[in-house]
Amino acid sequence: MTSSMYKLSGVMLLALILSGCVREQQPQQPAPVEPAQPTQPVPPPQPQPGVPVPQPPKLVSINWDASVQPLVAKMLQADGVTQGSVLLVDRIKNSTNGNLQTAKATAALQNALANNGKFTLVTNQQLNVAKQTLGLSPEDSLTSRSKAIGLARYVGAQYVVYTNAQGDVKSPELQMQLMLVQTGEIIWSGNGDVQH
Repeated sequence: MTSSMYKLSGVMLLALILSGCVREQQPQQPAPVEPAQPTQPVPPPQPQPGVPVPQPPKLVSINWDASVQPLVAKMLQADGVTQGSVLLVDRIKNSTNGNLQTAKATAALQNALANNGKFTLVTNQQLNVAKQTLGLSPEDSLTSRSKAIGLARYVGAQYVVYTNAQGDVKSPELQMQLMLVQTGEIIWSGNGDVQH
């Protein structure tokens, strides 16, 4: 091969390489859009004959009014309580194995004690102001007797009702205690099952 042929083949090789690099890209045409077909609604599955349909879990409804009334009636008959004394109703503590509507239970307890003739109740407003002053959340369940007694002293109550729901959340037991604020002595104590 002559040098001119080498040059020519080199030039051709270079031209081939460069033509691949400079190749213009053709703009791609968008794919044609087909109109959407209306979809038919899918009917819910029909139960098959003989196949049991699972039932949703049943919600257990607790009748808090009926649950606290007997305990409150016994507590109001306790000896050694001074007529007209101020009573703090502590929020019911949940010591069960699940979630419990303690706000409803506490409201039922307060309703059962309203106009009882023996105690004057600390109002919710007084209780919330005292909790705020002491840096406690309004939803704070006082969870300990000493905390409940401290709050009762702050609001000027002579007695405090400390109630605890314990056991299985589906059928808890209520434990209620009436305590003398000055000494922390438990004057009366009672237990009762909740009513459904």
